[in-house]
Amino acid sequence: MVEVRLRAVRVDLQSNTPVLLLQESEGLGRTLPIFIGAPEATAIAFALQGMDTPRPMTHDLIRDLLDALGTDVVRVVVTELKEATYFAEIVLREDGREVPVSARPSDAVAVAVRTGTPLFVADDLMDAEGILLAVEEEEDDEVDEDGTASPEELVGEFRDFLDRIRPEDFSP
Repeated sequence: MVEVRLRAVRVDLQSNTPVLLLQESEGLGRTLPIFIGAPEATAIAFALQGMDTPRPMTHDLIRDLLDALGTDVVRVVVTELKEATYFAEIVLREDGREVPVSARPSDAVAVAVRTGTPLFVADDLMDAEGILLAVEEEEDDEVDEDGTASPEELVGEFRDFLDRIRPEDFSP
C-alpha cells in the first residue's frame, strides 16, 4: 500500500466535475485523480474547513455511530478500479480485529477527513493509474502547511461549481 494525502479537491474545468487528488506522501509524488460527485465534494470541503452544521451530515453521523460503538477507523484504502469505477475500503477495528467495509472512495475520504484516519492506495492501482502533476507556482499559495488546498479555496471552488451546474449536466 502507498500512503497518500488529500492534496486537493478541485473542479475539472473540462468536465465541470469535482476531482479528488490523492498524492503519495513519499516517493515520486504520483497523484491518483478520482472524479466524485458535487455533494461528496462539498461534504469533504465542509470537513476540511471544520464547518459545523445544525444537524449532523451523513459522514458526521457515521463518525458519531462508530464512536458510540467504540469502533476505531484504522485506515482508508482505495483498492481497485473496475470498469471506470474506483472502489475503497474503510478498515475498522473492533474488539482487536480489523474489519474492512466496502465504500465509495468519496465517502471513505469524507469519513477519513472527519476521523483523522490515514489514506492509502493499493500499490498496483497507483502503479497503473497514478500520474505526476506539475505544481504551478500560484498553487503553492492555495495550500495549507499539510499540503492540502486551503478550506476557503475549496469552498470557493465548489460555490463556483454549484453556480455553473445545470440539471442537464446530469443527463446520460
